[in-house]
Amino acid sequence: MARSNPNLLAELRALRAALAPGMRLLGIDPGSETIGLALSDVSSQIASPYGALRRQRLRDNAAEIAAIAAQEGVGGLIIGLPFLLDGGFGPAAQAAWDWGQALGSMTRLPLAFWDERLSSAAVNRMLINEADLSRKKRAMRVDRAAAAYMLQAALNASSPPAGGETKPRGQKTPRNP
Repeated sequence: MARSNPNLLAELRALRAALAPGMRLLGIDPGSETIGLALSDVSSQIASPYGALRRQRLRDNAAEIAAIAAQEGVGGLIIGLPFLLDGGFGPAAQAAWDWGQALGSMTRLPLAFWDERLSSAAVNRMLINEADLSRKKRAMRVDRAAAAYMLQAALNASSPPAGGETKPRGQKTPRNP
């Protein structure tokens, strides 16, 4: 996956820092026909596919997402942004941004955005190569798997380093004699 936008990473880290203990994150891949959903564990380390919603009026989808959030203990949303391959912000990313902002207002959940370009392609490739699923079966699974792929990438990028400290790149760790 391409490098993430530093502003998106800062927003994501702020969202994670503001989560109450035990709250989950809901990853959302807003497609034109279906909305893929993925859920983090309570430690925000592992993303799992959750399901998919049929794209409807925003008000209806917001009500469904708010109900899922209440049922699953979700404290924030991570919305996928389909950047252009060159990292540009095209019409699809603008539509996802606008939709996500409106969704956040309607659900009253804090949100952050994450670069999800190529997530569907990566998931489709995996399902073809490793799961040996037919095109019809893949279509039913790809949206929620793409949401999990995007959410896992966001969790990985925004996780605090192990031990709380980082070392500069290329610096070797001294060995004990």
